[in-house]
Amino acid sequence: MRQYEMAELSFRGPEPKGAPTDAEITGTFAKDGVEKTVPGFYAGDGTYKIRFYPEEAGTYTYKVTGEVTAEGSFIAEKAAGHGMVKAVGTHFEYEDGTPFYPFGTTIYALAHQTKDLMAETMETLKKAPFNKVRMCVFPKDYRYNKNDPAFFPFAKREDGSWDVTHPDCRFWDAFEEKITALGSMGIEVDLILFHPYDRWGFASMSQQDNLIYLSYLMKRFAAYPNIWWSLSNEYDFTPTKTLEDWEEIEKAVHDLDPYHHLESCHNGFHYWDATRKDITHSSLQVKSLPVVAHERARTGKPVMIDECSYEGNLNESWGAISGEEMTAHFWQAIALGGYCTHGETFLDPDTKDEDSAVVFWAKGGKLIGKSPERIAWLRNIVESLPGPIDPQTGGFGNLFDLSSEEMDDFIDKAPKQHKFFFNSMKRLTEYEKGILRAGEYTYAGQVGEKAYLWYLYRQTSARYEILLPETHTYKVEVLDTWEMTRTTFAEHASGSVLVRLPGKEYMAILATIEA
Repeated sequence: MRQYEMAELSFRGPEPKGAPTDAEITGTFAKDGVEKTVPGFYAGDGTYKIRFYPEEAGTYTYKVTGEVTAEGSFIAEKAAGHGMVKAVGTHFEYEDGTPFYPFGTTIYALAHQTKDLMAETMETLKKAPFNKVRMCVFPKDYRYNKNDPAFFPFAKREDGSWDVTHPDCRFWDAFEEKITALGSMGIEVDLILFHPYDRWGFASMSQQDNLIYLSYLMKRFAAYPNIWWSLSNEYDFTPTKTLEDWEEIEKAVHDLDPYHHLESCHNGFHYWDATRKDITHSSLQVKSLPVVAHERARTGKPVMIDECSYEGNLNESWGAISGEEMTAHFWQAIALGGYCTHGETFLDPDTKDEDSAVVFWAKGGKLIGKSPERIAWLRNIVESLPGPIDPQTGGFGNLFDLSSEEMDDFIDKAPKQHKFFFNSMKRLTEYEKGILRAGEYTYAGQVGEKAYLWYLYRQTSARYEILLPETHTYKVEVLDTWEMTRTTFAEHASGSVLVRLPGKEYMAILATIEA
């Protein structure tokens, strides 16, 4: 066993006298006088399991009580990996302090497909740039996605409703295989616990059943290091749950997880309040990317744009943006100190049966879009920088997020000839700010004074002035984010630099400090 890897204890025992989810088995793990108690679960066929996540290297003793009893010890060797991903300020880090930059994709019903399609998807992901996958626990009923899974999470009662106290271990065992396979590729699983797109009855379970399900899921999954909890996809589209229900679910997920993985809730129209104490980051559906800087400033937490439309050719507008636009969304989010999630929604125009078609965003398969290789190129650039990107201070867009007092101080220090402009900005209503954010925004980020990034999006400028600190010198590069080229424009640069550009869309400028 190793630090940062799931440790599993397995025991033979009697069949549970009551419902399988009521079977009591508990493990208390101790190291250097510090104890952590975690619940186990009945895994079927006379087997009980307890899963533990060693957060430190060293010798652990354990004591098992309940349906079976046992005592013992094991050594957790020093980690080979980095541990769980945590939110630190407005960015993400592994437990060992290594930065984690999420470059995600979406495959909602990944776990519910045939073995052949699963194998093809896993081969695709091995070669793709994505280190996070959004996927659902429950099967999904939606256009382009109508197939039943091989197994369902629970047995059925005589009246046809789901008996959450009797999990079907075939479903859960198969699901764990997917989590393990993705983890072996360094991919985080952003696990969607509920969603509204349902014809089987999972979205309309009672709140009591919801909590029983969550308790069982946590016993099985919480010790996996590569898990994030997403309370729901488009939570506000679920007619059977009130806001109070969702708040209870949020608290249950936090309280039932001994290790407190990342936790978010994804919106349809109404943003979930990411300032709530158990929520670690924002998970937004939005098409206007300037919201990244505003949400960061509002919450003080990381911002994931988990849905911003998909590269594809569907009838629906959310599934029919170009590869250029999908790539641009990533650059916009990154430049403003946030992160983005990809999706691909291509459908063969000659397809007669849409619901049996394989659309990547729904089922997986192969990637055919143009954005993934450009996202890979961006990821290499981001990971080569000396740290995570924050929005540049003083940029036009950042002024929208200043308080009245901060704006007054800014205007006092502004050049006299510009004061009229900033005084006009001060009078903007929130509605007017929203319009300006969507249409006039500077996508500019920085890593302290070590690196500066300007993403020009659809500007076709022939020249662009950048301002660098006079106290350092920088290498200035012109990046063509679509053609994936880097051209050195200047070295030993500082102060005001007028950068020549080719007058085309999707250009960026990167300035990195010289040693």
